[in-house]
Amino acid sequence: MDVGKLLMKASDDLSVRRAFGTAYEKDDMLIIPVALVAGGGGGGFGGLVLPSGAYVVKDGQVRWVPAVDVTLVVLASLSLVRVLARTWTRSRRRRGGRS
Repeated sequence: MDVGKLLMKASDDLSVRRAFGTAYEKDDMLIIPVALVAGGGGGGFGGLVLPSGAYVVKDGQVRWVPAVDVTLVVLASLSLVRVLARTWTRSRRRRGGRS
């Protein structure tokens, strides 16, 4: 594959079409799925697509519906802080409490 085709493929993979999925109608609502799209440089052209929610249009009103449970995100964040604090405390004990 030549460089031009490789760049074209990377551009297609990281385009706005990945961030906003195909809209569809259900029960008199227009639903537009949305994702977070991130791409990396380098030879691999790595990318990441994570669902973030959907815009729901009904009766002329637009509403955002997140794809993730906020409570779950908060609990996971608190768990991470606890693990980091525990690791920091243990490393300080091994060094004898010196800075």
